Amino acid sequence: MRAKWSTSHTKMVTKNDPRHQLRQKIVSDLFAWNFHPQPVSSEAQEVVDALPNIDKIIESCAPEFPKDKINHLDLAILRLAVYELTIKKTEPLKVIIDEAVELAKEFGGESSPAFVNGVLGAVVKNYVEPERA
Repeated sequence: MRAKWSTSHTKMVTKNDPRHQLRQKIVSDLFAWNFHPQPVSSEAQEVVDALPNIDKIIESCAPEFPKDKINHLDLAILRLAVYELTIKKTEPLKVIIDEAVELAKEFGGESSPAFVNGVLGAVVKNYVEPERA
């Protein structure tokens, strides 16, 4: 049985939480897809389908880092988080950002958590907050 996206998630989850494990799987799918476009899980496919818009947002919020220069794992994490922040919109902003930073700590390089946090902060400031106003 596959875990489902939750709308009741209001706090940081542990690494054993099914929602966190689902995010790990989606990031893994997106990472692999970046090298070899192939069928992915339905949740990851939702992100892939929205990549033109998601990548434009990432590029505008990290202009000093062209998409092809961003670490592929950081890019997968950002793509999922930007999807959740701007399209899915079912989780609190803080939870989405905390989860993305946690994934960056788990799988990324030393600078990944700060980079992911900074880009997502710009996404919230430039794309999410204006929409809420």
